[in-house]
Amino acid sequence: MARKESEEWLEGRNPVLEALHSGRKLKKILLAPGARGESLTAIAELAGQQGIPVEYLEKKQMDRRSVTGRHQGVMAVAEALPYATVAQLLSRADARGEKPLLLLLDGVEDPHNFGSIIRTAEVGGAHGVLVPERRTAPLNATVLRASAGAANYLPVARVKNTARGIEELKANGCWVLGADPDGTVMWEETFDFTAPLCLVLGGEGTGLSRLAKEKCDLLLRIPMYGEVSSLNVSVAAGVLLYEVLRRRQGE
Repeated sequence: MARKESEEWLEGRNPVLEALHSGRKLKKILLAPGARGESLTAIAELAGQQGIPVEYLEKKQMDRRSVTGRHQGVMAVAEALPYATVAQLLSRADARGEKPLLLLLDGVEDPHNFGSIIRTAEVGGAHGVLVPERRTAPLNATVLRASAGAANYLPVARVKNTARGIEELKANGCWVLGADPDGTVMWEETFDFTAPLCLVLGGEGTGLSRLAKEKCDLLLRIPMYGEVSSLNVSVAAGVLLYEVLRRRQGE
């Protein structure tokens, strides 16, 4: 079966279950005959309640169709996750009566890191993630799995490029803070973190692009005390995000 651009294949028990709980539109669910478990029972029950067709497919056929290699006896065909707009992310913050807190990824191409960042951002109360059209991982089954289903709940906006995204955010009243080794140590910075914010993180091994650095209002550094001089970008996202939350809780 050919995969259409308008479709997304979900793989694994938790991703499919989270999609059902979130109300994401699923076209059908594929189960391996003989697969057992509470989560599979819950998937079958929810599919019946929501009127989603369930088909059975031999495990070997699932193995051939799997992208992640971890389908666990269940796959689903869903409508592709739509990209949001910057305006929609800002409106989400406004609807919650909160100052915008966003993350912009400048060249994060690893889908596992992308998914992990979405998961951290959703759990941490961020209002959305922005990515440029090029040099970024697509919203696919690997990203969804790495996000532990968070991609079903947190919108991702696509901008033309990082520089234009930063300009649009600034035009809408956001301060833009970049993660960079040459920046100010994050907990020594006296900036008002309760303001509308967007955190910008660079790609794996490359960091922020030169233009992104120039466009940011402020560069922040996560201090390093070991022999290794850098953090995985998804870990860095979590450290920075929770420092912002800590400051906001103390406002």
